[in-house]
Amino acid sequence: MEYKLKHISTSGIAEAVSKAELYRSLGEPEEAESICRDILSVEPQHQLALRLLGLALTDQFSGGSDRYRETEEIFKRLADPYERLYYAGLLYERRAKAQLKAGHAPRAVLTLFEMALRSFAEAEKIRPAGNDDAILRWNRCVRLLQNSTYGWEESDLEAVGFEAIDASPS
Repeated sequence: MEYKLKHISTSGIAEAVSKAELYRSLGEPEEAESICRDILSVEPQHQLALRLLGLALTDQFSGGSDRYRETEEIFKRLADPYERLYYAGLLYERRAKAQLKAGHAPRAVLTLFEMALRSFAEAEKIRPAGNDDAILRWNRCVRLLQNSTYGWEESDLEAVGFEAIDASPS
C-alpha cells in the first residue's frame, strides 16, 4: 500500500477550520496541526489556518527542543501587522512558560518574557478598536513575573534590564 497524503477540497476548508479549533480545545494539538497543514496545502496563505497551526505548535511546547523557529516563521506569514506582533508575543510567552514548567531557572526565561512584553506593547499601539488581547497577555506576563513562588528576585529582573514590570505599555 502506498502512503500518500490526499488534498481536501476548497469547499471543505471552513469545516476543516472548525475541526482544527475543536481539536485544539480538546487538547489534541497534533490533530489540529495535521488539519491546518491540510488546509494550507490547498490555500497556503489562509490566515486562520496559519494562526491555528502556530497555536497548535505552541500547545505542544514542552520546554525542550520545541519547534520554535518553525512556529516563528508561520506567525511571520500573517498578513496583518497587529497579528504578527501579537502572535510573536504569544510565541515568546508560551516558550517561556514551557521552559519554566520544564524546570528551567526563572532567570533563564526572563529574556523571553521581556520579548513577549515588547511585542504586546507594540501590538497594543496598533490594535483594532475594542481589541484588548495584547493588554490581557501583557497583564498575565506581569502577574507571572510578580509571583514570588517562581523565585524571581529583584536583582534577577534588574540583571536583564527589565524596567517596566509594574507599568502598562501605554
